[in-house]
This record gives sequence, C-alpha cells and structure tokens, in this order.
Amino acid sequence: MAESSTARVIRLRPVDDVAIAAVDVAAGTGVDAGGGVVVARDDVPRGHKIALRALRAGAPVLRYGQVIGFAGRDIAEGEHVHLHNLEYREFRRDYEFGVDARITEVLAEADRDTFAGYVRSDGRVGTRNYLGVLTTVNCSATAAKQIAARLRHSGVLDEFENVDGVVALTHGTGCGMAPDGEGAAVLRRVMRGYLTHPNFAGFVVLGLGCEDNQIAALTRDVHMRPEVPVFTSTIQELGGTRKTVAAGVARLTEMLPIANAARRSRVPASALVLGTNCGGSDSYSGLTANPALGNAVDRLVRQGGTGIVGETPEIYGTEHMLVRRAVSERVGRKLLERIDWWREYTAKNGGSMDNNPSPGNKAGGLTTILEKSLGAVAKGGTTALTDVVEYAEPVTTPGFVFMDTPGYDPVSVTGIVAGGATVVCFTTGRGSAFGCAPVPSIKIATNTPLYQHMTDDMDINAGGIVDGDTTVEQVGERIYRRVLAVASGEPTRSESLDYGEEEFVPWHLGTVM
Repeated sequence: MAESSTARVIRLRPVDDVAIAAVDVAAGTGVDAGGGVVVARDDVPRGHKIALRALRAGAPVLRYGQVIGFAGRDIAEGEHVHLHNLEYREFRRDYEFGVDARITEVLAEADRDTFAGYVRSDGRVGTRNYLGVLTTVNCSATAAKQIAARLRHSGVLDEFENVDGVVALTHGTGCGMAPDGEGAAVLRRVMRGYLTHPNFAGFVVLGLGCEDNQIAALTRDVHMRPEVPVFTSTIQELGGTRKTVAAGVARLTEMLPIANAARRSRVPASALVLGTNCGGSDSYSGLTANPALGNAVDRLVRQGGTGIVGETPEIYGTEHMLVRRAVSERVGRKLLERIDWWREYTAKNGGSMDNNPSPGNKAGGLTTILEKSLGAVAKGGTTALTDVVEYAEPVTTPGFVFMDTPGYDPVSVTGIVAGGATVVCFTTGRGSAFGCAPVPSIKIATNTPLYQHMTDDMDINAGGIVDGDTTVEQVGERIYRRVLAVASGEPTRSESLDYGEEEFVPWHLGTVM
C-alpha cells in the first residue's frame, strides 16, 4: 500500500500495471504506488484503476500479479483504466496439478477452539434449530407460506425457547419437467440436502399431488435422522388449501416439544462447515473482505473444519491457480470438467463466460471477469483444494472444497447450504441484501462508506484494510471469531431482518415443458 500527500492508491504487486484508487482522484493529482509519482490524466473514482505505466494496444494488463485483461487501445501513464480501454480476451493458461498444494497440519482436538452447537444423532452439528415446510412444487408454495406464517403469528413459538422458528422453503418449479431429467435430479438433490440438514429438527413436506416431482420420488433415497419427525402430504389428498394449512399447523405444533428438547453443547470447531459467497462486489472485494474471509477459512481448516467456495462463473480465469492447489490430479481435473461444462452450457444458451461483471460490479471498479475472479477466489484462502463437488452435493471432505454453483447469489448459496454449510459468510461491496435460513449469514462490507451507509445490514467492516487502520490477518481473525459466536447462537443482522425464506432458490436446469 502506497501513499502520497495528495491521493492514496493501492498496488498489490511490483509487476502490476495498475493501482486502485483508495479515494476519488482528480485529474492532475499525483499518486505514488511505490515506483515514483504518476499524475492522473483523468478523474479516477474511488475503487477504480489508474495506469502506472504506458501500455500498448493489445498488451496484457496485470493486477494481483495476474492478467486481468488486455489494453483495448494505447493507454497512457496516469489514465483511468476501465471499460473504455480494457477488454477481455482468452489467453493460454498452464494447468500444473498440485504444485502449490499446502497440506495443512490440523491441530490436535484438545487444542481446537469450540462452539456451542446441536449435536445430532448422525454426528453432524447444527448451528440453529428450525422446523421447516418444504414444497415439492410451486403449486403448494402459497399453502406452505400460510402454514409458516400462521404458526409464527400464533405466539406458540414463544413457549419453546430452543426452537429458532419455522421456515417455508418454496420454489418456482417441480412440474413441467422431465421427472427423470437433470432438472428434477438437481431439485431433489437440493431438497434432500435441506431435509437432512443438521439445522432442522422437523419437517412438513407438502405437494399438490399431480406434479412431476412426487414426494415418493423425493423421499425414496433420503436417510433422515430417526429423531426428526416428518409429515408428508398433498393439497389434493388433504382436501384443499384451508384443510392443508390447518393440518400443517397442527403437525408442526406437535413437533415443537420434540424440537425444543434439543440443547447446545460445546464441540470442536472442526464440526463447522463454512459456506462463502460474494455479491454486489466492487474493486475492494479482492483487497479487503475476500482475502480476509480467506484468512478465516485458513484458520478454520487448521482447526479441522471445512470451507466451501462456489460461483464457478466467478472463478473463471483463475482455475489454473486452483488446480495448482489441488491435492491430486483427480481433484484438479474435476474442476476443469466443470469449467468445460460451463463453456458448453453458456454457448448452448447464447452466452459466454465473459458475460460478467454486472452493472453494479462495473460501477464499483471491476472491468473484466478475470479481474472479478481474481478477487472472488481469495475467499478460498491458501490451503490445499481437497475436493470439487457438484451443485448441492453433500460435502464430506474437510478442508477447502469447491462446489460448482452459478454466480447468482441465492442459487449459489442454496446449493452450498444443501451441501451442508452450517454458517455462511457473505462479502459485498455494493450492498447486497441477503440471508439463507435455516443457516445464519454473516455480512461483510468491503469498504467503510458502505458499512456506515448500510450499518443495519452489515455484521463486519473490512474497509479498515484500505483505510490503513487494520490488516487482512486482523480482519480474518475477527471474521473467524464471529463465525464461532454465530455458530453458538449469536444472531446476525440478516436474521434480525428476517431474511432467508425468499432466498431459497434451487438451480433450475433443463427444459420447461
């Protein structure tokens, strides 16, 4: 981090061609990024890039010591670098499997940190204790929401202090699809992940009755914990909506004493599965919140725990860095197979992998998918990549794991939670509004102005890293400690705002018929 008397900029590597403005830089202002003073030729907004040297058209442009794009035309020293002069191009990436894999020495159990969680009969540990209403099809969504709302408003939940609440998990699909196709398989995988999630203590599973996604097909291969009561039925079987709502409320009320019998107990931090996601990113995401979250993931991995990173389209262009960290060539090739699938998937649907960042990302200073990916991948920390799993597939390998998910936040986190995440950390630079019941979501602001502007939505401010008040390591420690506290029952801002139900969005794949 370098500073002049007029404007502060951030240059991460000596080889970088650009620096990031820590404040708004007016044209004519001098900045010093450690290689001599450069005078800004244009106004450069906070978080945007300024050229530290002249670049010829077609030259690769480096940030993070990596290629973030190519000069679309000649770029002068001191010029604002963004959409008008930096463009995405494909380039060769070498895949060297496992050369950077750092095998983490896990602490002895006696030396591990602990948290207070719900130990379930299958050995997994929950961080919350919810009842759920899960729909097989969109047609039963209204009844499911009415069941949950009626129970909440009845006041009966106040009598059961160990029950965190009831959540309706509804979605917009479940019919008009091939019952044995890819879309149905993914939907059922998500639903099974939630049905067996350690943050749930009981379920009503509700269908319409005539849908493609039949309850029998859903529950056929589910291995529920024996202590979890599950009531399954359909609106058609129960005799209509009013009778269905009454039956659902009655069954959940019967489950309350069973769920309330659960108690928290101290368990090692190795029992935690931490999901990570970034949304509404800005140019600071890769400087502050994401590397700090990666530092927290490293700390958890050393405890024997698990950290999950997803959003495959938003690590595109950095896959060569991840395969270098893979514990084996097999794991590395699993990641490359998912990248190849995405190339084919986007091409088939008239898109491309560089159709990113979003308008908000660009306003925050991100120009290309390569730049965005280099910041996003920092959430995975520095330890070895121990496994790569498909969307909503159960995560059973400890350490740093990659899950194939879309970049769309609710769809991504739905898959990560279905895979077993019991706490989620969500970084944002523009101000995403998000939660993911039944799992608590910790919101981390990448910059101080955002934290101050949306303080009711943000749990942690990582902006002090840019402000010069703190370090990545210190914020990483703060995030890690907050994860333990939240896992033990401390509420998050998203929970206090009742986020989480509408953010249950399974990935919709396949043909709608």
